Amino acid sequence: MKLPSGWAIARLGEVISPRTERVHPSDHPDARFLRMDHIEGDSTRILGWLPASSMKSAAFRFYRGDVLYGRLRPYLNKVARPHFDGLASAEFIVFPDTDVIHSSFLKHRLNAADFVRYASNLNEGDRPRVKFGQLAEFRVLIPPRAEQVRIAAKIEALFSELDKGIELLKNANAQLYDFRQTLLRYAFEGKLTKQWRKENKDSLETSEQLVARIKQERDATYEQQLRDWKSAFVAWEKGGGAGRRPPKPSEFEVPAPFGEDELTDLPTVPQSWQYVRLSEIADIGSGMSVSRTRELSDPITIPYLSVANVQRGELDLSRIKTMRIERTQLPALKLKGLDVLFNEGGDRDKLGRGWIWESQIEPCITQNHVFRASPFLVSRKHSKWISQWGNSFGQRYFELQGKQTTNLASINKTVLRKFPIPLPPIKEQEEILHKIDIGTTTLDQIAKGITVTLRNIDALRQSILSKSFSGQLVTQDCSDEPASVLLERIRAEREQTVTRSVSGKTRRRQAARSRDGR
Repeated sequence: MKLPSGWAIARLGEVISPRTERVHPSDHPDARFLRMDHIEGDSTRILGWLPASSMKSAAFRFYRGDVLYGRLRPYLNKVARPHFDGLASAEFIVFPDTDVIHSSFLKHRLNAADFVRYASNLNEGDRPRVKFGQLAEFRVLIPPRAEQVRIAAKIEALFSELDKGIELLKNANAQLYDFRQTLLRYAFEGKLTKQWRKENKDSLETSEQLVARIKQERDATYEQQLRDWKSAFVAWEKGGGAGRRPPKPSEFEVPAPFGEDELTDLPTVPQSWQYVRLSEIADIGSGMSVSRTRELSDPITIPYLSVANVQRGELDLSRIKTMRIERTQLPALKLKGLDVLFNEGGDRDKLGRGWIWESQIEPCITQNHVFRASPFLVSRKHSKWISQWGNSFGQRYFELQGKQTTNLASINKTVLRKFPIPLPPIKEQEEILHKIDIGTTTLDQIAKGITVTLRNIDALRQSILSKSFSGQLVTQDCSDEPASVLLERIRAEREQTVTRSVSGKTRRRQAARSRDGR
């Protein structure tokens, strides 16, 4: 390999050695203490620190301009060069500035992709740690020290421009989120269809007509459930009462009217709309708990959806598990096409999240931590309306109504039954969803473009580093002292140190033999 003018090649261990000064934080209570989580992966940024007085374990001391290298899980690429003195966790290796390699250059060299790959492949396990003895074998191209400083300065300048671009893209992403929220607020306040309502007012059913139509479907659903139950009950009796007795369907209970405080945090809707509770427009059911010890007389193995499958606005069906239930329970538990799914528990901000079921797997049920709402009006747009509302404005309702335990929050069927939903005419629901789809598609395309650009910036960052360490970023200066001269001087000094050490040991042995001879 032809080296750039003035450059040399060496093992990392030939040009640098780590500091080994260990101290106790109590001896330096005012010092800044850096842990692994204080260093941002890949970027070399320091995100914060703690006062050393809050730490108890022994630490490494570092000085302004030293390089900190995170040896735990090296694939995280935690490298930094603090501009202050302080203490660092024992998970760091501390490298000082040397005559051969400048710490500003070293920081970026350890941050480059080829070094990250090298270090990451040294050890395996859940918590791999590298030792300096392993890293010392890495072969590195060494520019003249003066050129190292120029390279580091150029990298910093280029990265500064890239960081400005990244900041603009992140701000754009935040604005996209705001646009999305505004779009949904306008949708559920009826602002998106204000003109459309005026143009179609004569062809739209009134809210009273729609509620009456839903009631008719609800009554028909109950009558069918009652007939199915009677048939199942007769079959159960003929079978000698084996297995679980078929539960009788519950009659609809008219919910309490809305109190003024219930609608305070919800959008003000047009006069042609009204708020209803979820139980008024959908039959709400829960799933089955998973049990390996459940005794079954006539078992059947069925796929089921867990909380992990039910995401906000989508279903993740990449991994589906199964459970055993009684065959007679399947009709009551089976998901129907266009059911709306709601998660029962988890982190508070995940309560009630869900999406619609479109019979992707037949048959399929839900685990007991996933509720299902079967709308009495069977329509994809109507189900999507309910779910879109639940995933946006409904999120605050579920957060407020959820019960918190030590490890998780949860909602119950009572909370879900009372869930308030705005009810426009069905045709208007379809028009609003159409406008939401157009708006979110546009926003998604922009967000995708931002993601691609951020990836390209990451690739450009690594390209800059690659060129930096192969002599292509800055021009060589023939007046710079060649790195080979520095290396030879260091090697000569080490040989002299070793020779003096050996000579000293020889003299001591000779003196000892002379004393013994006397």
